[in-house]
Order: sequence, then structure tokens, then C-alpha cells
Amino acid sequence: ALEITRNALAAVQRWVADELDLTLRAAIVPIEDIRAQGLDVRVARFRASEAVFYAMFAGGGGSWAEAEMKAGRYRIDPAPAGTRPDLTGLSCRWNPIDARHGEIVSIIAILGPSRDLRGFQSLASDIIALAGGQERDGHPLPVSGPAYSFSPAGLDIEARAMAPAGWRWLSKLWILFQLTLTAVTDRYGWTIGSFDPKIYKRDVASNSDFRKFDDGLKMTIDVDADVSQRIENRLKQAEEAGICNYGLHRQESALMTCLVASPLQRDHVHFIDGAAGGYAMAAASLKAKVPV
Repeated sequence: ALEITRNALAAVQRWVADELDLTLRAAIVPIEDIRAQGLDVRVARFRASEAVFYAMFAGGGGSWAEAEMKAGRYRIDPAPAGTRPDLTGLSCRWNPIDARHGEIVSIIAILGPSRDLRGFQSLASDIIALAGGQERDGHPLPVSGPAYSFSPAGLDIEARAMAPAGWRWLSKLWILFQLTLTAVTDRYGWTIGSFDPKIYKRDVASNSDFRKFDDGLKMTIDVDADVSQRIENRLKQAEEAGICNYGLHRQESALMTCLVASPLQRDHVHFIDGAAGGYAMAAASLKAKVPV
């Protein structure tokens, strides 16, 4: 699958440059090179719901690979101009999800200079426990899922992903038809064949990655001001002890990007971030303290 992967990464770099005017970096790093550094990539499957697992990563290898990519090594060049990747199922149809308890907090915490793994493990447990005092452990979505809504910005991006220029109007009409149909069926309690919009919304809430581990703890959570401050105080305490370095960013809402192969299947996955910078701003705060 190496060439398939390389071609997909090259194509998506080109699409991001052409359609979004952004620069995306990509690399493929051999595991043997990572292990030669005394690091590894350990993978755990986290069961978010009955239908969805997420991968969690530890061992330091992923962070080293990312640093190598940023240094220009192992990089994959973008595909030729006009190349389009297959982005089937990628969508962003939900409006920003407003905080229900106070604020949306995006957190990144990585192992600090003391390399105290036991201390870092205790820190991660404490942060999760503090968030656990909130509804749904701080999950930004209610158990019933988000309300069906219309996001013009998301509509435009999804149309760009689905079709080349000249055909996007047709894609937008199709997306609007789907949105209208699901909103109406949800309002009146109808179903469309085997598709039940209320079950779909609940699955969206269950299948979302609001917390994860990727060589460090990453969370985007909905918490009240008191819990937010207690979490930051605990992070500061651990950072002063050399146990972690962290970045934290507060905002009023969260965003969700979705990968849905078919709405008739329950294994659709959803990626949550802060709506006003989120992990990017938390990472910038972290980088100001230590190179990541």
C-alpha cells in the first residue's frame, strides 16, 4: 500500500494548495528509522462506541517523525497541478457547537524534561478525572447529538472536495437536498428506509474524538470556569515540576469535521476541535515554551 498512500498524500497536498490556499506537509517515515533513535510507535485501539474505534499512539515515534517532516526529511512532494484526491465522505455540515457549561477548552500536554512517565500518567488521570465531573466527561456534544443545521462555509468546502470547478453548483444542490431532507425527517420523527436521523445524531455524539492520546494528552472539552481553572492549575503544577509541558486555549464553541462512508452505516467518525484556533493555538502556546 506504500504507493497508494504516497499518491494519496501527494494529491491531498495539491488539493489543499489549489482549493484552500494553504500549505500542507506530508511524509512517510520508516519504523526502522524511528526505532534506530531508541523510540517506537505503539498503538492502542480505543473503543469510542459500539461501532467505532480510534487509534491512540505512544512511544515518541510519531512526534519524532513529525519533527523530521518539518525539518524537510522524508517529505512527499505535492502532486502535479490539477490533481484531485478522493475525499469521498469528508464533510463539515454542522454549525459551530456552542459551549453549554462555560467554555470550550483545547488542551495539549506532553512529557516534560524530567521524563517522569509515572508522574505524567498521574497527571493525565487527574485531568480526565477533573473533566469527568462535568456532563458526559466534558464531551462538547450532548448525548442526543447536535442539532441539524446549515453551515455555508462547510457547504462550500464540501462542494470543493466533491467536484471540480464548474460542477460545484450541482454538488451544493445535492448537499442542500440531503440537509433539508434530514432536518425535516428529524423534526417530524420520520425515517428514510433504514436511516433514522435521531439514531444518526446519537451516533455522531458517541463516535467523536473529543479526547485522545498521541504521544501526549489531547482534549477539547466543554467545562465550567471553575473546572477549567482547576485543570490549568494542575497543568501548571506539573509543568513547574518538569513532568509536562502544555498548551491550552479557551474559546466559546467547538467545530466538528466528519468522515461518513454511508449514513446507513454506524461507523462514521467525527473529529472535534475548538472553533477559534483549538489545538493549533494550544500547540502555538506549547511551542513558545519548548520546540515540539
